[in-house]
Amino acid sequence: MTDNSINKAFEAECREQIAQQGDDQKLTGLARDFFNESAKHKYSYHFSWMGRPIIQLPQDMMAMQEIIWQVKPDLVIECGIAHGGSIIYYASLLELQGHGEVLGIDLDIRAHNREAIESHPMSKRIKMIEGSSIDPAIAAQVRAAAEGKKVILVLDSNHTHDHVLEELRLYAPLVSVDSYCVVMDTVVEDMPADFFPDRPWGPGDNPKTAVWKYLEENKDFEIDVQLQNKLLITVAPDGYLRRVR
Repeated sequence: MTDNSINKAFEAECREQIAQQGDDQKLTGLARDFFNESAKHKYSYHFSWMGRPIIQLPQDMMAMQEIIWQVKPDLVIECGIAHGGSIIYYASLLELQGHGEVLGIDLDIRAHNREAIESHPMSKRIKMIEGSSIDPAIAAQVRAAAEGKKVILVLDSNHTHDHVLEELRLYAPLVSVDSYCVVMDTVVEDMPADFFPDRPWGPGDNPKTAVWKYLEENKDFEIDVQLQNKLLITVAPDGYLRRVR
Protein backbone atom coordinates (compact mmCIF):
# COMPACT_ATOMS: atom_id res chain seq x y z
CA MET A 1 0.00 0.00 0.00
CA THR A 2 1.13 3.54 -0.73
CA ASP A 3 1.44 6.17 1.99
CA ASN A 4 -1.63 7.92 0.53
CA SER A 5 -3.78 4.77 0.65
CA ILE A 6 -2.60 4.04 4.20
CA ASN A 7 -3.58 7.55 5.26
CA LYS A 8 -6.99 7.27 3.61
CA ALA A 9 -7.62 3.92 5.31
CA PHE A 10 -6.63 5.41 8.68
CA GLU A 11 -8.92 8.41 8.15
CA ALA A 12 -11.82 6.13 7.16
CA GLU A 13 -11.30 4.03 10.28
CA CYS A 14 -11.27 7.16 12.43
CA ARG A 15 -14.50 8.44 10.85
CA GLU A 16 -16.20 5.15 11.63
CA GLN A 17 -14.97 5.16 15.23
CA ILE A 18 -16.02 8.78 15.69
CA ALA A 19 -19.54 7.98 14.47
CA GLN A 20 -19.66 5.11 16.95
CA GLN A 21 -18.58 7.47 19.73
CA GLY A 22 -21.45 9.80 18.90
CA ASP A 23 -23.93 6.93 18.99
CA ASP A 24 -22.62 5.53 22.28
CA GLN A 25 -25.13 6.82 24.82
CA LYS A 26 -23.11 5.62 27.79
CA LEU A 27 -19.99 7.42 26.56
CA THR A 28 -21.80 10.64 25.65
CA GLY A 29 -23.55 10.53 29.03
CA LEU A 30 -20.22 10.20 30.82
CA ALA A 31 -18.87 13.14 28.81
CA ARG A 32 -21.88 15.25 29.77
CA ASP A 33 -21.52 14.28 33.44
CA PHE A 34 -17.82 15.14 33.37
CA PHE A 35 -18.56 18.53 31.86
CA ASN A 36 -21.24 19.41 34.40
CA GLU A 37 -19.22 18.21 37.40
CA SER A 38 -15.98 19.85 36.27
CA ALA A 39 -17.79 23.11 35.50
CA LYS A 40 -18.57 23.40 39.23
CA HIS A 41 -14.82 23.86 39.72
CA LYS A 42 -14.46 26.24 36.73
CA TYR A 43 -12.36 23.62 34.95
CA SER A 44 -12.04 25.67 31.76
CA TYR A 45 -10.58 28.63 33.69
CA HIS A 46 -7.45 26.76 34.69
CA PHE A 47 -5.56 26.75 31.36
CA SER A 48 -3.40 29.34 29.65
CA TRP A 49 -1.74 29.82 26.30
CA MET A 50 1.67 31.52 26.06
CA GLY A 51 1.12 33.12 29.44
CA ARG A 52 -2.46 34.36 29.08
CA PRO A 53 -5.60 32.74 30.56
CA ILE A 54 -7.52 31.14 27.71
CA ILE A 55 -10.77 30.15 29.52
CA GLN A 56 -11.56 27.37 27.06
CA LEU A 57 -11.59 23.59 27.11
CA PRO A 58 -8.43 21.99 25.69
CA GLN A 59 -10.63 19.84 23.45
CA ASP A 60 -12.18 22.88 21.78
CA MET A 61 -8.79 24.50 21.29
CA MET A 62 -7.58 21.32 19.59
CA ALA A 63 -10.61 21.56 17.30
CA MET A 64 -9.77 25.19 16.52
CA GLN A 65 -6.21 24.16 15.63
CA GLU A 66 -7.56 21.57 13.20
CA ILE A 67 -9.96 24.10 11.67
CA ILE A 68 -7.31 26.81 11.26
CA TRP A 69 -4.83 24.39 9.68
CA GLN A 70 -7.53 23.08 7.34
CA VAL A 71 -8.95 26.46 6.30
CA LYS A 72 -5.72 28.51 6.40
CA PRO A 73 -7.63 31.75 6.94
CA ASP A 74 -6.51 35.28 6.27
CA LEU A 75 -8.59 36.52 9.19
CA VAL A 76 -9.97 35.04 12.41
CA ILE A 77 -12.68 37.22 13.94
CA GLU A 78 -13.57 36.63 17.59
CA CYS A 79 -16.34 38.39 19.47
CA GLY A 80 -15.23 38.32 23.11
CA ILE A 81 -11.64 38.91 24.25
CA ALA A 82 -11.58 38.60 28.08
CA HIS A 83 -7.94 37.97 29.13
CA GLY A 84 -6.84 37.51 25.52
CA GLY A 85 -5.68 33.90 25.67
CA SER A 86 -7.80 32.73 22.76
CA ILE A 87 -6.87 35.53 20.35
CA ILE A 88 -3.21 34.96 21.23
CA TYR A 89 -3.71 31.25 20.58
CA TYR A 90 -5.23 31.89 17.15
CA ALA A 91 -2.48 34.42 16.37
CA SER A 92 0.20 31.87 17.24
CA LEU A 93 -1.37 29.34 14.86
CA LEU A 94 -1.45 31.97 12.12
CA GLU A 95 2.19 32.71 12.85
CA LEU A 96 2.99 29.04 12.25
CA GLN A 97 1.13 29.05 8.94
CA GLY A 98 2.97 32.21 7.95
CA HIS A 99 0.12 34.63 7.32
CA GLY A 100 -3.14 35.99 8.68
CA GLU A 101 -4.37 38.13 11.53
CA VAL A 102 -6.88 38.03 14.38
CA LEU A 103 -9.52 40.68 14.98
CA GLY A 104 -10.93 40.69 18.51
CA ILE A 105 -14.05 42.62 19.51
CA ASP A 106 -15.10 43.25 23.10
CA LEU A 107 -17.49 45.63 24.83
CA ASP A 108 -14.92 46.34 27.56
CA ILE A 109 -11.23 45.68 26.99
CA ARG A 110 -9.83 46.21 30.45
CA ALA A 111 -6.62 48.19 30.63
CA HIS A 112 -4.50 45.43 32.16
CA ASN A 113 -5.70 42.92 29.56
CA ARG A 114 -5.06 45.33 26.69
CA GLU A 115 -1.56 46.03 27.99
CA ALA A 116 -0.77 42.30 28.31
CA ILE A 117 -2.08 41.56 24.80
CA GLU A 118 -0.35 44.50 23.15
CA SER A 119 2.99 43.62 24.78
CA HIS A 120 2.76 39.95 23.80
CA PRO A 121 5.03 38.52 21.05
CA MET A 122 1.92 37.56 19.05
CA SER A 123 0.48 41.08 19.13
CA LYS A 124 1.84 41.71 15.62
CA ARG A 125 -0.99 39.52 14.30
CA ILE A 126 -3.74 40.98 16.52
CA LYS A 127 -6.05 43.95 16.17
CA MET A 128 -8.74 44.84 18.71
CA ILE A 129 -11.93 46.86 18.56
CA GLU A 130 -13.66 48.02 21.75
CA GLY A 131 -17.43 48.25 21.59
CA SER A 132 -20.55 46.14 21.31
CA SER A 133 -20.29 43.45 18.66
CA ILE A 134 -23.88 44.19 17.61
CA ASP A 135 -23.33 47.95 17.23
CA PRO A 136 -23.85 48.72 13.50
CA ALA A 137 -20.76 50.96 13.50
CA ILE A 138 -18.61 48.15 14.92
CA ALA A 139 -20.08 45.68 12.44
CA ALA A 140 -19.20 48.04 9.60
CA GLN A 141 -15.55 48.13 10.75
CA VAL A 142 -15.47 44.34 10.87
CA ARG A 143 -17.00 44.00 7.41
CA ALA A 144 -14.38 46.36 6.01
CA ALA A 145 -11.58 44.36 7.65
CA ALA A 146 -12.97 41.09 6.26
CA GLU A 147 -13.50 42.22 2.68
CA GLY A 148 -11.85 39.88 0.20
CA LYS A 149 -10.42 37.61 2.91
CA LYS A 150 -10.84 33.98 3.88
CA VAL A 151 -12.57 34.24 7.27
CA ILE A 152 -13.15 32.08 10.35
CA LEU A 153 -15.61 33.48 12.91
CA VAL A 154 -15.77 32.71 16.64
CA LEU A 155 -18.64 34.02 18.80
CA ASP A 156 -17.90 34.08 22.53
CA SER A 157 -19.26 37.28 24.05
CA ASN A 158 -22.72 37.85 25.54
CA HIS A 159 -24.44 34.43 25.57
CA THR A 160 -28.10 35.46 25.41
CA HIS A 161 -30.23 34.18 22.53
CA ASP A 162 -30.96 37.63 21.13
CA HIS A 163 -27.35 38.81 21.25
CA VAL A 164 -25.88 35.71 19.62
CA LEU A 165 -28.59 35.63 16.96
CA GLU A 166 -27.82 39.22 16.04
CA GLU A 167 -24.08 38.41 15.91
CA LEU A 168 -24.85 35.53 13.58
CA ARG A 169 -26.94 37.72 11.32
CA LEU A 170 -24.22 40.40 11.21
CA TYR A 171 -21.08 38.30 10.92
CA ALA A 172 -21.82 34.77 9.70
CA PRO A 173 -22.18 36.04 6.09
CA LEU A 174 -18.49 37.04 6.28
CA VAL A 175 -17.43 33.40 6.73
CA SER A 176 -15.92 31.83 3.64
CA VAL A 177 -17.38 28.72 1.99
CA ASP A 178 -15.83 25.58 3.54
CA SER A 179 -14.76 27.65 6.55
CA TYR A 180 -16.37 27.80 9.99
CA CYS A 181 -18.47 29.90 12.30
CA VAL A 182 -17.87 28.56 15.81
CA VAL A 183 -20.45 29.51 18.44
CA MET A 184 -19.05 28.90 21.91
CA ASP A 185 -21.06 28.00 25.02
CA THR A 186 -23.99 26.42 23.23
CA VAL A 187 -23.61 23.87 26.05
CA VAL A 188 -25.60 26.24 28.29
CA GLU A 189 -28.76 24.68 26.82
CA ASP A 190 -27.74 21.27 28.18
CA MET A 191 -26.66 22.36 31.68
CA PRO A 192 -28.73 22.46 34.88
CA ALA A 193 -31.21 25.33 34.92
CA ASP A 194 -29.83 26.71 38.20
CA PHE A 195 -26.21 26.85 37.05
CA PHE A 196 -26.31 30.54 36.00
CA PRO A 197 -28.18 32.35 38.78
CA ASP A 198 -26.36 35.66 38.16
CA ARG A 199 -26.43 35.55 34.36
CA PRO A 200 -29.11 36.61 31.87
CA TRP A 201 -28.77 33.32 29.94
CA GLY A 202 -29.74 29.72 30.69
CA PRO A 203 -31.67 26.81 29.16
CA GLY A 204 -34.07 28.19 26.57
CA ASP A 205 -32.13 31.44 26.15
CA ASN A 206 -28.55 30.86 25.04
CA PRO A 207 -26.18 30.45 22.07
CA LYS A 208 -27.58 27.04 21.07
CA THR A 209 -31.14 28.35 20.77
CA ALA A 210 -29.72 31.21 18.67
CA VAL A 211 -27.90 28.72 16.41
CA TRP A 212 -31.09 26.70 15.91
CA LYS A 213 -33.01 29.85 15.00
CA TYR A 214 -30.31 31.06 12.62
CA LEU A 215 -30.16 27.71 10.86
CA GLU A 216 -33.91 27.96 10.28
CA GLU A 217 -33.32 31.31 8.58
CA ASN A 218 -30.15 30.46 6.70
CA LYS A 219 -29.23 27.33 4.76
CA ASP A 220 -25.62 28.32 4.07
CA PHE A 221 -24.36 26.52 7.19
CA GLU A 222 -24.49 22.98 8.56
CA ILE A 223 -23.59 21.64 11.99
CA ASP A 224 -20.37 19.63 11.81
CA VAL A 225 -21.68 16.67 13.79
CA GLN A 226 -18.56 14.59 13.20
CA LEU A 227 -16.40 17.22 14.88
CA GLN A 228 -18.50 17.38 18.04
CA ASN A 229 -18.72 13.57 18.13
CA LYS A 230 -14.93 13.49 18.00
CA LEU A 231 -14.53 15.96 20.86
CA LEU A 232 -17.24 14.49 23.14
CA ILE A 233 -16.35 17.09 25.78
CA THR A 234 -17.00 20.55 24.29
CA VAL A 235 -18.56 23.89 25.15
CA ALA A 236 -19.93 24.06 21.61
CA PRO A 237 -22.33 21.18 20.85
CA ASP A 238 -24.22 22.19 17.68
CA GLY A 239 -21.90 25.20 17.59
CA TYR A 240 -19.35 24.11 14.98
CA LEU A 241 -21.01 25.47 11.85
CA ARG A 242 -19.40 24.84 8.46
CA ARG A 243 -20.37 27.06 5.58
CA VAL A 244 -21.44 24.82 2.72
CA ARG A 245 -22.50 27.38 0.09
